[in-house]
Amino acid sequence: MSRKSKVKYEEKLSAVLSYRRGEMSQQMLANKYGVGKSSIQKWIILYESQGAEAIKPKAQNKRYSKELKEQAVQDYLKGVGSLWDICKKYKIDSHKQLQDWLRLYNGHKALRTTGGAGRGIYMTKGRKTTCEERIGITAFCIENGKDYALTIERYGVSYQQIYSWVKKYETNGVKGLSDRRGKAKPESEMTDADRLRAENKLLAAKNKDLEMELALLKKSRNWKGVVAERSQT
Repeated sequence: MSRKSKVKYEEKLSAVLSYRRGEMSQQMLANKYGVGKSSIQKWIILYESQGAEAIKPKAQNKRYSKELKEQAVQDYLKGVGSLWDICKKYKIDSHKQLQDWLRLYNGHKALRTTGGAGRGIYMTKGRKTTCEERIGITAFCIENGKDYALTIERYGVSYQQIYSWVKKYETNGVKGLSDRRGKAKPESEMTDADRLRAENKLLAAKNKDLEMELALLKKSRNWKGVVAERSQT
């Protein structure tokens, strides 16, 4: 599964070197290349922890072992370093990945080896589903921090299907999960009660995911407060 980037490798490298020379700030570079500040930070982290090769386009997702994930999560929770510090230490491609692992861990979900040689599960073929199934699968995926591999294992559908359903729900709500292709009418006429139950199920999943994210943010802020206090003593 190749991934395309609108910013070329040469531009990324130029941005990183410009920042390291003190010529431009991260925000200035983000404005120049039309990306978020987090993207600039990611390039810098990759360059500093893994070298210039790390910011080149990759043919496949990087492999992270279960043991590495658990150690990175434990280090962060013990206050060993910030999200960026831990990413540098374990050569994690982005702080978003570490945040996802933390959310799963805080939600008492198992961390598993993923990516690279372990990404065969992403080749799972799609299958036909009902609207009710799509609602349940989408809710499960959202509740589990959008862990697509876990959702694929649980329901036996393809990555493309799950990714599409999550995006459709986020854009159009429950009605986005009703497949009308090639049919004069929806495959199932949902009553108002059915629609309400579906919305509540998805909303509950979204709220649970948000709660984990807020808990993680609070943990991050508390850690920064401790660091600030230590620096003043």
